[in-house]
Amino acid sequence: MNDEATTVDAPVSPPPTRRRDTARHTARRVHLGARKASNWFQLVRFGVVGASGYVVNLVTFALLVHALGLDYRLAATGAFLVAVTNNFAWNRHWTFDARNGHAGFQAVRFLTVSLVAFLFNLAFLELLVSTLGLAEVPAQALAVAFATPLNFVGNKLWTFDR
Repeated sequence: MNDEATTVDAPVSPPPTRRRDTARHTARRVHLGARKASNWFQLVRFGVVGASGYVVNLVTFALLVHALGLDYRLAATGAFLVAVTNNFAWNRHWTFDARNGHAGFQAVRFLTVSLVAFLFNLAFLELLVSTLGLAEVPAQALAVAFATPLNFVGNKLWTFDR
């Protein structure tokens, strides 16, 4: 029997890609993490911090729109910057107890995750206001809530990962 014919006829699986391996690894970490009670308590703490950031965001947004007369998109950006500062401090020290990590490195990652979530938030806000005609403040409330799960997973698995 010819070895070359056997080799050619055998189905060959494509080599795993880094992207597929990373996605599989992340999915496995999320699955395993969901089984630990400590992660659920951490999620509750993240929710409490998120709720405070949510209030900070909405109050700042309302002040910028109504008191200063800023366009809602600029107001959303300002509200994001104030709220992200609040949330980083609380999440670093209380939610993830990551005080031993390098604060600057964590801040860059936190900001990156937050920016991705913010862009998601801003796109959803634009859809709600421009397309559906919802008032700005209720639309912002919905948009922030819609982006929160993306924010938690990114910070849990990347920003404050030990």
